[in-house]
Amino acid sequence: MKNTLIAPSVLAADFANLQRDIEMINNSEADWFHIDIMDGVFVPNISFGMPVLEAITKHAKKTIDVHLMIVEPDRYIKTFADLGSNILTVHYEACTHLHRTLQAIKAEGMKAGVALNPHTNVNLLEDVINDIDMVCIMSVNPGFGGQSFIENTYKKIKELKAIISRNNATTIIEIDGGVTNKNAVQLVEAGADVLVAGNYVFKAENPTQTISDLKKLTAI
Repeated sequence: MKNTLIAPSVLAADFANLQRDIEMINNSEADWFHIDIMDGVFVPNISFGMPVLEAITKHAKKTIDVHLMIVEPDRYIKTFADLGSNILTVHYEACTHLHRTLQAIKAEGMKAGVALNPHTNVNLLEDVINDIDMVCIMSVNPGFGGQSFIENTYKKIKELKAIISRNNATTIIEIDGGVTNKNAVQLVEAGADVLVAGNYVFKAENPTQTISDLKKLTAI
C-alpha cells in the first residue's frame, strides 16, 4: 500500500486565523506544510516573506516544504534554512546554475527540490536527477491559487518516473495545483508521491475530514 503524502498549501489558509489553520494541519493526517514564497517578479503575485514563515515554523509540527517562486533564489538559501525549512524547492526556470544551487541547498542541511512550470519539459532534469530529492510538477500556472488543473500533467509524471527509474534515482514527485478528490487517484497511479492541496482543503466545510479522505483515497 502506498503512503501518499498530503501537503496542504498554506497560501490558501485564512491569514487572519493563521495559527488556527496551522494547528488544524498539525492535528490532521496531513504530512507536510507547503509554503509558497512569491516575489511578484518570477510570478505576478506576492505572497508572504520571512516574518510570516518564521511565525508558521514556530507553530508547525510537521515537515516544512518551502516552494520558492522567486528570481535569484541562491541569495536566500541560508535564510530559509535558518527559518526552519526542511525542503527547499527552486524553479528550474529561475536557476542558471541548477547543479550549484542544489548543492548549496544540501550544504545547508535541507532536501533539494526543483519545480517545473507547465511548459517546461521534464527531460531537462535528466542530467541532475540524482542530485534532486524532489521534483515539483506545477499542474497549474504558478502564482495564483484556485486555477484549474492542466491535463497534460499525467503524461509529465509518467515521463519523469521513467527518468528516475532509468537513473536509479530516489527522487520523489510532488504535484502542485488543482489537486482534488477528482484527480488524486489518477495522479498517484501515474507516479505522484506528494499532493499539494490548497483551496480544496481550506475552502472545505471540514478541512480535517477532507485531508483524511484524501489520505484514504490515495492509499492505493
